[in-house]
Amino acid sequence: MCGIVGITGKDNAVEILINGLEKLEYRGYDSAGIYVNNGNGNDFLVKVKGRIADLKDKVTADVKGTAGIGHTRWATHGVPSETNAHPHISENGRFYLVHNGVIGNFKELRAKYLSDVHFASETDTEVIVQMVEHFSNEGLETKEAFKKTISVLDESSSYAFLLMDREDPETLYVAKSKSPLLIGVGEGFNAVCSDSMAMLKETHEFIELTDGDVVVVKPDSIEIEDKNGKKIERKPFYVDQDASASEKGAYEHYMLKEIDEQPAVMRKLATEYFDENGNIKIEADLLKAIEASDRIYIVAAGTSYHAGLVGHELFEKLAKIPTEVHVSSEFGYNMPLLSEKPFFIYLTQSGETADSRQVLVQTNEMGYPSLTITNVPNSTLSREASYTLLLHAGPEIAVASTKAYTAQIAVEAILAKKLGEERGIEAAKDFDIHLELAKVANAMQTMVDEKHEIEELAEKNLKTTRNAFYIGRSIDYDTAIEAALKLKEVSYVQTEGFASGELKHGTIALIEEGTPVIAIITDEKTAAHTRSNVQEVIARGANVITIVSRSLSNAGDQIVLPDVHPLLTPLVSIVPAQLLAYYTSKQRGYDVDKPRNLAKSVTVE
Repeated sequence: MCGIVGITGKDNAVEILINGLEKLEYRGYDSAGIYVNNGNGNDFLVKVKGRIADLKDKVTADVKGTAGIGHTRWATHGVPSETNAHPHISENGRFYLVHNGVIGNFKELRAKYLSDVHFASETDTEVIVQMVEHFSNEGLETKEAFKKTISVLDESSSYAFLLMDREDPETLYVAKSKSPLLIGVGEGFNAVCSDSMAMLKETHEFIELTDGDVVVVKPDSIEIEDKNGKKIERKPFYVDQDASASEKGAYEHYMLKEIDEQPAVMRKLATEYFDENGNIKIEADLLKAIEASDRIYIVAAGTSYHAGLVGHELFEKLAKIPTEVHVSSEFGYNMPLLSEKPFFIYLTQSGETADSRQVLVQTNEMGYPSLTITNVPNSTLSREASYTLLLHAGPEIAVASTKAYTAQIAVEAILAKKLGEERGIEAAKDFDIHLELAKVANAMQTMVDEKHEIEELAEKNLKTTRNAFYIGRSIDYDTAIEAALKLKEVSYVQTEGFASGELKHGTIALIEEGTPVIAIITDEKTAAHTRSNVQEVIARGANVITIVSRSLSNAGDQIVLPDVHPLLTPLVSIVPAQLLAYYTSKQRGYDVDKPRNLAKSVTVE
């Protein structure tokens, strides 16, 4: 969601802040702003509703500074507007603040402490900066006023705060709870960011912050206090990633680039998780912990939840371990009756998903073991889970996840295969996943090489439609749900994924002349049944696109997939669905990489 950047000790602070905000555009936002100070009494606040490009246009040549803070906002409290954009300023003009998260008791704080303050915005964030001023006016030093403000926030509040005092402009005041924040470590300068990607041009050394930390950052020093006020030393970690890895290159959109990168991701996973003899490399303690459980609970949100649905098939069929899949935002507040020895798997691209994290906090308190499968090392869910497996998918910038989704399924398959081997399950022993992932990579490549045919199908069937349906059975139903999400989130076509056998139980009432219905058919057991359902919608005027494995294909099928192992077909069948979504959005003239109202990293519940 929102993005934070900060810098102190650099002459080109404006350039660094703007570049950092551009790197955070993938998170989704509706407004942006920066505040910079040159240390000689001159400072500048620039905010806009809209894109970073609009902010750059508004930053004039005289806007310069050696320290500053910046923010991209995804609206929670208050409409998207320049006034509601961050940074927010205190009434006396002394303090400037950017914030990710939500303040649960902002109304109560405003009534108790700030009844005589004139507010410029509708946001909960402005309450915080006004509170700092309030406690400063009572005689507290800036750091103490900042800590005092934090101390009166309720437990439901989440925050990543970055504060500047124009009377001490080289100092950045930082605090974090539930929202991610990092300190970038440099020589003669230091930085703050919500994602290391924002500062990789400046440094590869970062310090991770934990909940309750309060940090004072100066060009030559970083002082960290934990939630108990104790000063602590925390060593930085190195982010081994090239800043250019997140560039589009020759591609028009990140989404298309990331779809095309999926064959390479499958090959990358083969190098990371297999030794030279094709044996799977997974920590023995992790395998023992899962084997000691009596049930796996996969907890995730959005696209990751859909990857979990496929994971359910993999763990039950290859490892013979009962598996449940749950939406994290529901699970956390309506936890089902758990088995005696549960093991939790958290699927998350960013490793910062707030809905999933609040479940992890609960299961940690209960003492249950857990695994996070994520694309981001050192992310919150990675640090706080018992174990981590990485996706190795590289930066995913487009809001609509593509390569992270297929990487999640592939890692689940590798883990399920290894567990099945350890448990002596015949289905796992007969499953040469190293070879099968190579076949998947080749099959994916075939599909991305046929993108122009898929582009034509999108123009013919989806460019002007108001709604559409994906249908499938068994594992194809899991794919249909994700395919529908891809189409709706980037093209705004009202799309639903249905178990095809359920059409006649109500949904077929929505089929009318010209309605697009996309049928996924890769399961031999149910192929004939789904084809029968296709005939039912054709009889009612639907325009049908079929996505079919080659061994099950008929003359007239529009998209034919290379054959792969039946449990891995979701890795291939989703690729044409991703391309259909991409081209439909592009043909409609939408911003493919940054669809409206959506955020890449959802860091509030």
